[in-house]
Amino acid sequence: MQNISNRWPWQAAGFVLVLCLSAGNIALAAEDDGQVKGAPDRRADEGQGPFDRMIIRGATLIDGSGAPPRGPVDIVVEGNRIVSIDNVGVPHVPIDENGRPGDASFELDATGSYVMPGFVNNHIHTGGMPKAPEAEYPYKLWMAHGITTIRGVSAGPLNWTLNERARSASNEIVAPRIFAYHVPGSGEDWKGGAITTPEKAREWVRWAKKKGIDGIKIFNNPPAVLAALLEEANASGLGSVAHLSQLMVAETNARQAVGMGLGTVTHFYGLFESMYKDHDLQPWPDDFNYNDEQARFSQVARQWNLVVEQGSDEWNDLIDYFLEHNAVLDPTMTAYLAGRDVMRSRQADWNDKYTLPSLWDFYAPSRVNHGAYFYDWTTADEIAWKAFYRKWMDFIDDYKDAGGRVTVSADAAFIYNQYGFGYIEEMELMQEAGLTALEVIRAATMHPAQVLFEPRGEAAQFGVVRPGMLADLVVIDENPLQNLKVLYGTGAVRLNDETGKPERVGGVKYTIKDGIVYDAKQLLRDVEEMVDKQKRERGITVLPPY
Repeated sequence: MQNISNRWPWQAAGFVLVLCLSAGNIALAAEDDGQVKGAPDRRADEGQGPFDRMIIRGATLIDGSGAPPRGPVDIVVEGNRIVSIDNVGVPHVPIDENGRPGDASFELDATGSYVMPGFVNNHIHTGGMPKAPEAEYPYKLWMAHGITTIRGVSAGPLNWTLNERARSASNEIVAPRIFAYHVPGSGEDWKGGAITTPEKAREWVRWAKKKGIDGIKIFNNPPAVLAALLEEANASGLGSVAHLSQLMVAETNARQAVGMGLGTVTHFYGLFESMYKDHDLQPWPDDFNYNDEQARFSQVARQWNLVVEQGSDEWNDLIDYFLEHNAVLDPTMTAYLAGRDVMRSRQADWNDKYTLPSLWDFYAPSRVNHGAYFYDWTTADEIAWKAFYRKWMDFIDDYKDAGGRVTVSADAAFIYNQYGFGYIEEMELMQEAGLTALEVIRAATMHPAQVLFEPRGEAAQFGVVRPGMLADLVVIDENPLQNLKVLYGTGAVRLNDETGKPERVGGVKYTIKDGIVYDAKQLLRDVEEMVDKQKRERGITVLPPY
């Protein structure tokens, strides 16, 4: 959701940005002056493990592959790897202790609980001033919601991100695994200038590969430059994801970018433009100005009736073309959800307890802050977005039905889209689009994990619960297939028929990353304290009613 015309997260955090617009190319250089705060070192009381031999006992397993749940099982983890999964009984019958795996150095009782792979969020930005000044805040919100891997697109400045990635990999900090994707031309050490030619594009990709990035994030570039970036990235074993910006999509839509070798289409940009019926360009109003964000985001939804009909030859041809090129759709529907009901987003259950006042300020209507475009949001705007979502969801579901991969991501924190919570909201939107709950779990685990490893020519190391995989796991006491809402940190409201009173149920119980067991509820309490601290500093007890 980053945006070239307003603040980038690290711009306000003290990074000097140079934006070069030449032939539609966007080049970015950042200079660290030390004001972005990485996560603090992990304390001794944060997380238990890894253990020589941890046994998770009596769980019902949803393994992430799309296979149905099974259980009870005992899952044996040695160090940071799963070594065995043992069926130890059948439902409603006491487990026979004979023959269960033994010699545990640590046991986790998961009787009646569900175990899934750790979730993978392939579209994140860490934050920064002014909205979220400390990386600890989003990290703990992600981990509290079972997200054990994130793909920064980008997470922050290049050197900062690589340092945080290394600290997370060694578990020096409480944070998901980090994959580092960066925008061509970025990098504090890059001295080559703007990416304006194919030669310069290849030079930057080779330089960034040596720096150690995992992939590239493209907003769009002139076609020849874009083709060179993708060709060089693919040859270098780097992944690619593109937000095909409205400033550039007239030159390269999603179909054309995928044909050049793009791996992942994120958001919806370029997708609708690949299926126009009677237009080549979106017919903007005569007084349209892209830098007016309410105009931009209200008008983009009005594409919904410009595209071909679902099931038409043109619609199906685009699906077939994407399948032929193994393209991945990473929609981030939650990022735009406020557009179809802004009052609902302002009143979300988690706002007052878990949203920093500084982030709440960033969300408030503003001509400056990106995504704060509700200057005079109308019923007609929301109706247009609801129609847009129906068309968008139809394509997502049809692509999934045809065998294409769609992945769960969130793109927080803009437009009232909160870290962690927005990811679960995206799961619900996937189910609304037509995926079953089991397909949603696969879209949050196995499929996005594959996307991260395939550019390297490697098999995924997480994303499925099976022997040999890394021990990245989610443990929850409620059945997420029955109700995805139980995955929210705030849980789901359920009437207790014994007491006659409503109660909150669910929320992730444990998040396990690299064999280290984190109390997800404690992570949320840590976030709540960060929020309370900022409120005390401001002399407030509740968020302002923007």
